[in-house]
Formats: sequence, C-alpha cells, structure tokens
Amino acid sequence: MKHLIKTTVILFALAISATGFAQDKKANNIDNSNIALQGYSPVSYLDLGIAQKGLKEFKSEHNKVAYYFTTAEQKKKFDKNPNRYLPQYGGYCAFGVYAGAKFRPDPNKFIVKDGKYFLFLYNLELDAQQLWLAENNHNKLVSKANGNWSKLKNTYN
Repeated sequence: MKHLIKTTVILFALAISATGFAQDKKANNIDNSNIALQGYSPVSYLDLGIAQKGLKEFKSEHNKVAYYFTTAEQKKKFDKNPNRYLPQYGGYCAFGVYAGAKFRPDPNKFIVKDGKYFLFLYNLELDAQQLWLAENNHNKLVSKANGNWSKLKNTYN
C-alpha cells in the first residue's frame, strides 16, 4: 500500500510539472531546445534597436526558457529585470497574433515601439512587418493582438 501511494504521488508530481512545462511551450516560441528568439539577444532588440545573435557563454534562463546575449553586461541587465526584455506575444509574429494565429517570425524583422519589441514573419510570400506598418495604426493593432493573445497563448502552434 505504501508503494502504491508513493508511486501515485510521484506520477501526480510528474504530471503537474509536465503540464506546467507544456504551458511554457504554448506561450513561448521555442523549439525542443527551449531557446527563445532563435538565440538572438532580447537586450539588443530593445536597448540597441538591432538584431544580434547571442553567444553561448552569455546565457540566462527565465521560466525554463533560455535566452542568449552578446555580452556579460546584457546578461546582467536581463537577469536584473527579465520581464522588461521579453518579446511580445511570446516571440511569435505580432501580425499573426493580430490576425488570430501563431507564426514563427524572422528574428531580423522587428519593430521597437513604446519600450517593447514586436517580431514578424518574413518569407518569399509574406512580409508581415510591412503589413503591420501599412496599417499605420500601431495602437489598434496592438489592442487587437493583445486580445487575441489572451486566448492564443494557451494553444499549441
């Protein structure tokens, strides 16, 4: 009987931790490596306005997601206030979220506005950053995307 209770408790704990981890995968644009932003530095986007690939020696984890930085100073800034540097919509394409879907963005296509950065899908058929800019109403797009994100963040890609 003791063994059954112990096994049940362990299985329950594993189920809870797996569920928590699944939530992270839903709300963050990460692959099985748990690396956010395809390794690009969140601090570079926000503080420098450029996309820079981070280095493996400057890595931090926040909510089980790995972030990379170009310098120790960037890592320190992130560690001090990680929420300031998190991408909008978990790193998914902002225009996609506005339209009600999750798309993986090109890390080089982004906009920094009002202390936040927004990433966008870019491929041979679609430049979502240009669609966003063509609307010429950032606040309206963000408002709609925020509403959509409250539902999308709990769904799989």
